Amino acid sequence: MKNLTVRMARHSARHPWQAITGWLLFVVLCLGAGIALGSNPATSEDFRIGEAGRAEALAASGGLQQKPLERVIVQAAPGTGPLDRAEADAAAREIGTRMRALPEVLSVAAPVANADGTALRVDVTMKGAELDGKKHVDPLLAQTAEVRAAHPRLTVEEVGSPSIGKGVDKLRGQDLSRTEVIALPVTLITLLLVFGSLMMAVVPLLLALSSIVAAVGLSMLASHVFPDAGVGTNVILLIGLAVGVDYTLFYLKREREERARAGGRLTTGAIVELAAATSGRAVVVSGLAVAVSSATLYLADDVIFSSIATGAVVVTLVAVLSSLTVLPAVLAKLGERAERRTARREARAAARAAAGKPVRRTLRGRRAPRTGGGRITAAVLRPVAKHPAATLAVSGLALVALALPVLNINITEMSRETHSRAIPAMKTYDRLMAAYPELKAMHQVVVRSDAERAEEVAGALRTLADRAAAEDPAIGGTPVLRVSADRRVTLLEMAVPHSVSSPRAHDSLERLRTDFVPDTVGRIAGTEVAVTGEVARYADYPAHQKRKLPLIVGALLLVTFAMTVWAFRSVVLGLVGIVLNLLSAFASLGLLVLVFQNEWAEGLLAFESTGSIGSRVPLFLFVILFGLSMDYQVFVISRIREARLAGTPTRQAVIEGLSSSAGVVTSAALVMVTVFASFAALHLIEMKQIGFSLAVAVLLDAFVIRVLVLPSLMLLLGEANWWPARGRLRTARPGPTDRQPVSVG
Repeated sequence: MKNLTVRMARHSARHPWQAITGWLLFVVLCLGAGIALGSNPATSEDFRIGEAGRAEALAASGGLQQKPLERVIVQAAPGTGPLDRAEADAAAREIGTRMRALPEVLSVAAPVANADGTALRVDVTMKGAELDGKKHVDPLLAQTAEVRAAHPRLTVEEVGSPSIGKGVDKLRGQDLSRTEVIALPVTLITLLLVFGSLMMAVVPLLLALSSIVAAVGLSMLASHVFPDAGVGTNVILLIGLAVGVDYTLFYLKREREERARAGGRLTTGAIVELAAATSGRAVVVSGLAVAVSSATLYLADDVIFSSIATGAVVVTLVAVLSSLTVLPAVLAKLGERAERRTARREARAAARAAAGKPVRRTLRGRRAPRTGGGRITAAVLRPVAKHPAATLAVSGLALVALALPVLNINITEMSRETHSRAIPAMKTYDRLMAAYPELKAMHQVVVRSDAERAEEVAGALRTLADRAAAEDPAIGGTPVLRVSADRRVTLLEMAVPHSVSSPRAHDSLERLRTDFVPDTVGRIAGTEVAVTGEVARYADYPAHQKRKLPLIVGALLLVTFAMTVWAFRSVVLGLVGIVLNLLSAFASLGLLVLVFQNEWAEGLLAFESTGSIGSRVPLFLFVILFGLSMDYQVFVISRIREARLAGTPTRQAVIEGLSSSAGVVTSAALVMVTVFASFAALHLIEMKQIGFSLAVAVLLDAFVIRVLVLPSLMLLLGEANWWPARGRLRTARPGPTDRQPVSVG
């Protein structure tokens, strides 16, 4: 009872208002500091990956980097007949005049008609970095709208990376607001069912929300070390609500159990300390496991995953801090209030008895809250206890069967083609691609050399373009050659009239890199050559993730093993944790493949199958699931170990530990599933896949792994579970009714 967790809880319980005020000040200071310093958004340089990223760096060194580009397309309005070319030319000229007058615009190209003369296009290049275009695109869209209003017989629309990015951000914001509307009430209802008290249900929700607010501020500060790729807040909301509620739930449930067990013999402060010595310690271990597991994403060497790691680590640690500081204070105040209410009821009852009036049943006369498992838990554990080998075989084989679709997984980078058409800019994009298919993608060959070799390099690139046009059917349009002002960097652009994720586009990239480039410009000594463009970007990113996946999974396995051994002093349980987490992760990934790579669930989940899984999803699933699985594992096994240290035989300890923890694990899982499932309703396909996979993973982990597989395996292993600490655990301890709280450490 002297460890740090208990000492912090004791101080908070004795000085509750000081702890509550301190927490509120901490939240305000975190958010205020974040707002004052501001966020550090990732730049184009931070997103560079693989050969495509190297080529973009070469181009940038010569001032030939990509600029934010908007395209205005002019077509005949529906029902007006063929395009009136004269009116279209007039509209295009007006677009050019208006755009050139804007301070956000760098240049406006001459109008370009499409092959069949049904459309006219005006390209507008904006100033600044490519990623900054969406911040300044509104004035351009306003000018396009005015031209459209002035020409009712024409359809005048604008689209490009800036307007699409703005549309994606807007839709993401709307979706996140919708998830909050869904997740918060359902979470509150779940907690009401668990505690039967509005006050006790509101506490976990408020603490989780305050942790999220503090984490948002801290993540803004952290972005100056790990730039924010725009996904940090999403992750904080996703993980923060789940772990924040769970950690508070673990603590609250244990406090209620200790209060029921004490039967009024202990003060509120003592009960809070007992909860801190058991579930409080488990929360610390669980939180550290989630944080360390999430931190392995830094090994991905990718700004997006660095942002995800930062958000997950920060919000998890803040949630743990709230459970160690402000939560004991809140519990102390609620406990004192309950004691005063009980005392008043007993005084009224005594007064009524003295007056000879009927006495109502007081709180002490009511049935104490149940501290063990319920009927459902007992019914599930009964066959597990009688037939552990059969239970393990059936449940294990079922999980393996669910994992089999992983063998056919197709991992791709989600391109513009996969964006939801609920974004208006994407509908315009589809019409633009239909009229100008040569704009679907492009290859860019970038060469850096000495200035005096610029002509030789340009000649070799022209030869490359001629050969590609003659031998590669995926190359179309007219090649464009650009040279930097210092003549050290030369860039060749070739159109690819195919989707960036299509096999023809990828085959074309492969021929370019392995055949055309080495045989032409690659033969010039002293040059540096690399290939980029949309096709290369969308090919190199998944390849990069596939290379990093073994390293990160290996680190995850090591972290899971080390944390479990540290928590329970058992090498066997460390190995068990690895196996169960892998089983859960692969089963979830298999279900993800089964649902999203096929079309049968499109109507059910409101999506259009891309025939693939987003390149970020498997890695995100593995890392977050491994961390969250430790929540349940630590909580369940700590109960089992506590019973074993109290002298209960291992077999009975497993049943007793599962029985006492099943209710809170189920409740915590329902909260997490609610949060994650709400993300499955998003329009963005990759976020939908992440939400679905995490919801399924938590369901499998809580209701199959922890209820069937883990107890079956532990029953079969018996005393071997605790190796190499078996001798110490055999020492007799006080019985279950007299046992003292034992920390999981």
